[in-house]
Amino acid sequence: MTTRRRQSNRPLSLVPNEWPKADRCAWEDACRPGASRLKPGGRASHLAEASRDNLERRYGGFLKFLQLTDRLETNAAAAALVTPANIEAYIKELTPRVLPVSVYTYICCLRQTAQLLAPAKGFSWLKEIERDLALVIEPRSKFDRLVFTERLVEAGLALIIEARESPASDLARAVRVRNGLAIALLAVCPIRIKNFAALEIGTTFKAIDGSWWIALPSIATKNRRQDERRVPNGLNRFIELYLTYSRPVLLRSWSGANALWISSTTGGPISKMALGNLITKTTFETIGVAVSPHLFRTAAASTAVTHCGGMPHLASALLNHTDPRVTEHYNRATSITASRIYAEITAGFLRE
Repeated sequence: MTTRRRQSNRPLSLVPNEWPKADRCAWEDACRPGASRLKPGGRASHLAEASRDNLERRYGGFLKFLQLTDRLETNAAAAALVTPANIEAYIKELTPRVLPVSVYTYICCLRQTAQLLAPAKGFSWLKEIERDLALVIEPRSKFDRLVFTERLVEAGLALIIEARESPASDLARAVRVRNGLAIALLAVCPIRIKNFAALEIGTTFKAIDGSWWIALPSIATKNRRQDERRVPNGLNRFIELYLTYSRPVLLRSWSGANALWISSTTGGPISKMALGNLITKTTFETIGVAVSPHLFRTAAASTAVTHCGGMPHLASALLNHTDPRVTEHYNRATSITASRIYAEITAGFLRE
């Protein structure tokens, strides 16, 4: 299958201050936070920041396309440029360079944003296009990339142990300890990569009564629900190794940072994208499968269902979902080994 790549010099998206004035003003109003129950916010104020950012980026991508093809009208009314002709041209441009599932996603986000910008306008015609696009979606199968939590934990801990015994430089050992801990910790605490990359010592990652805890406030999570989870004590000695020896090496002379994950190149906090790429690359190098951070959540849900099938809502709680139906998007266990039920999951992988 031919790999589809974006051209590196291709502009991706217009930011809101580059949008037509009517679009920009309508978006600002839609995102306006509520002052109180009697003064609710804009139509998009209920969405998580990550969701708003995604809609903003996709709509900005559509406007960038219009700009590059001389279709952008700066004086147009809010969402007035979302027309059948422009959408047809946009889909035609997208199709050769992205997968069908991505085309569908772009148009779906575009329609949602247009409805937020101009709720009085009808976009049923665009919803019909979405349905047509959904019929040709062939999402990449996760089957060949499904790795259970136990294997991920083992891979991460093996990296740390190898690093301690390696004759390499202090920096090289520190990098391996960091990478190994990142894999093991994400495997047993499968939070979203945005939150995982932003963990800070003493606030969202803290020690309480001899245990380490991840504590995410509701404002930081996608579904606006507080997320607190104890890290299995079997990871304590590896966390201490990283914090006491490896992290200071990565920090170098840079001080004052509370970020848990430190870049080996800058000595500062590592970005979400860089950490995600690092995890994917490291899993491929250690177990031969490129497991992205998102697939760690698939692994967690599948492991939970496989080992504790008698607890139907365990996977939902593990991923912090309010609706168990959402978890089915992640769970692939029943198609692989529904008969294998284990008594213990994570605690068994990390003997405390």
